[in-house]
Amino acid sequence: MEERPLILSIDQGTTSSRAILFETNAQPAYTAQREFRQIFPDSGWVEHDPEEIWSTTLAVCREAIDWSRAEARTIAAIGITNQRETTVLWDRESGKPVYNAIVWQDRRTADFCTELKQAGQEPLVRGSTGLLIDPYFSGTKIRWILQNVAGAQALADQGRLAFGTTDSFLIWRLTGGKTHATDATNASRTMLFDIHRQCWDPQLLALLKIPESLLPEVKDSAADYGATDPAVIGLSLPICGVAGDQQAATIGQACFAPGMIKSTYGTGCFAVLNTGNKAVVSNHQLLTTVAYRIGGETCYALEGSIFVAGAAVQWLRDGIGIIQSAKQTEALAAVLDGNRGVYLVPAFTGLGAPYWDPHARGAIFGLTRDSGVAELVRATLESVAYQTRDLLQAMAADGVMLESLRVDGGMVANDWLLQFLADVIDVPVERPEVTETTALGAAYLAGLQQGIYGSLEEIASHWRRQALFRPMMDSGQRQRLLNGWDKAIERVRSK
Repeated sequence: MEERPLILSIDQGTTSSRAILFETNAQPAYTAQREFRQIFPDSGWVEHDPEEIWSTTLAVCREAIDWSRAEARTIAAIGITNQRETTVLWDRESGKPVYNAIVWQDRRTADFCTELKQAGQEPLVRGSTGLLIDPYFSGTKIRWILQNVAGAQALADQGRLAFGTTDSFLIWRLTGGKTHATDATNASRTMLFDIHRQCWDPQLLALLKIPESLLPEVKDSAADYGATDPAVIGLSLPICGVAGDQQAATIGQACFAPGMIKSTYGTGCFAVLNTGNKAVVSNHQLLTTVAYRIGGETCYALEGSIFVAGAAVQWLRDGIGIIQSAKQTEALAAVLDGNRGVYLVPAFTGLGAPYWDPHARGAIFGLTRDSGVAELVRATLESVAYQTRDLLQAMAADGVMLESLRVDGGMVANDWLLQFLADVIDVPVERPEVTETTALGAAYLAGLQQGIYGSLEEIASHWRRQALFRPMMDSGQRQRLLNGWDKAIERVRSK
């Protein structure tokens, strides 16, 4: 009897590229991962080398394919999920990028965004894209490259250049340049895409002086994206599913009903609330975005974006060297009976929702002579919970009351963090059996397109809870902690 086929999920993240082979029952069978460099050319600037993104992706895909061959297993399809908003421009003839990828965290266009706001352009942007004007999104990054890279604007005007978020760049490379496409979720994060009409917005392209010839075709999240070129990857496999990482995690968490919410704790933290076929406008600085588009039907979401979560733990390890691995943080935080009044605001690349302050910078408050590694580690983990509370408070102000929060991402292996999170947000926190929900969501989309899964309901039947964390903190203690956090936030804001 033939084995059930595998689905290859490419998870191209902010700090690493991964390939995960999933069984059709949603269990991961094999994982390969490679980190790549983070490039910081100036204050608030963050770049990646697109060739490193490509080489690490290619390497992990080949590892996964080699494993499948060794196990005599077949791969049915590829799904791709990716760091969103990160911007690559490349030459269509040579396939070479004209500049480094400008990462979603990058703040170099903050002054230009301020000019656009002062010129009264935010209602146009908000009305069409569901987004606020911020350096986070791809549109102003594209404009910066066209303006600042010699010859780029001329090449763009001649139709020689292609733009893509990293999914598009990988699809182009994997298909040997045959497919220049993205999906509706990634398009919805560019600040150029009309989420209501589901097309590129000519007014916004004119505003940012971006030729439409640069842009990829926008497809459903489950669709035919062509096949891999055997000369590139060793065999021909159909690429059938694409979604930005947070939307892919929403699918992986089976948040298919309006009102369901998940929060992913990776490099950043992103809470996504399904709002069904209605594009709900937030009055409290949350983003309206596309959750997924399947069979031509668009499902919308409200999203709160926190720029730094796991990246703050990475800073403890790589930036100041006070821990050797993220795994140490749980025991270090648990050693203390409280936070000793120490707060870390990880605004290393500004503040995201609900503050949207690109000029804010990180700070540590409340240090005393006996503050040490444990206090700093605990303050870093606590900051993730406090920032989540800020997002959920904004959602509550928009009329959304949560019954529970489904969580995923690398940080959720930390039981101490999840208990503190439940205590701070005063809502039960659910951790699923499979926490690789971002990669799983891309696999589900590919499987849906290939007919491996018959419906979203069938996909939802695979979701299993592994652990539940109930709030245990008394309201007085919670309020004292939150008051300290609110004061710390006010002190780092630039306004």
